[in-house]
Amino acid sequence: MPEKDAVKRAKKLKREGKSPSTQASEFVREEMHAYKEGKGPKSPRQAIAIGLSEARRAGVDLEPPKDRPELRKKAERDLEVGETRGEL
Repeated sequence: MPEKDAVKRAKKLKREGKSPSTQASEFVREEMHAYKEGKGPKSPRQAIAIGLSEARRAGVDLEPPKDRPELRKKAERDLEVGETRGEL
């Protein structure tokens, strides 16, 4: 679950008209901080993936990755959750 500060900063970036990837960077930043503290993700790559997933669930309009079909399906599901929740 993303911290309220990350959601607040992402909303501010959206109001300023920044790109979705810039908005998502707030969630990735939060996960990288947890990684550096030794909590949560085991690698930087995993921290980025978790951050992007949280961003989609918070309502950031990130496109699903074009990689593996199962990964794309999960990302699309996260995006649907974000649209219905409407936090951002």
